[in-house]
Amino acid sequence: MIEASELRAGTAVKLNGEIYSVVSAEYHAGGGQFGGMVFVKVKGLQTKHVKELRFHPDDKLEDVELEHKEMEYLYADGAEFYFMNPDTFEQISLPKEAIGPYERFLQPNMRVPVELFEGTPIRLVFPEAVELKVVSAPPGLREHETATYKSVVLENGLEVLAPQFIKEGDIVKVEVATGKYLERVRREGRKG
Repeated sequence: MIEASELRAGTAVKLNGEIYSVVSAEYHAGGGQFGGMVFVKVKGLQTKHVKELRFHPDDKLEDVELEHKEMEYLYADGAEFYFMNPDTFEQISLPKEAIGPYERFLQPNMRVPVELFEGTPIRLVFPEAVELKVVSAPPGLREHETATYKSVVLENGLEVLAPQFIKEGDIVKVEVATGKYLERVRREGRKG
């Protein structure tokens, strides 16, 4: 059992005999005689219906154990994203809604953990940061070498602000949630 106050996006719960995946959960503090409430948006795994529910923070819900499996991203056809189990070569698909903002960071042959319930894919468990190659970067301004940022384009088409010393061909680490530059990745055998 899990308390409503512990619900997070991606948690799977059983409500009225049906399995739901939590899309979002927000706690709102109460005031005076009114206690706090947890507002939860859930999506049915079988029906794909989205519901908005309200719980008291200490309400108990039946949580469901999910299987974690590393899958290899293959391709997308617009509505579905296809992944392959590298051990069995079995292919599964996830709808575009289950991928959400992570879509722009998926690269072919990239291995990402997928959560499954009884063999049905629920969601992608994306890393907090990804490494991408810089494909376009204007020359740096020498007098502002580290204090100012410039706009660079990454291999997935994302445009980020990066320090002046970043150049084409560099590999940079980008935070997935915000799309912000974190650092330049140094490779073995490379100077600079």
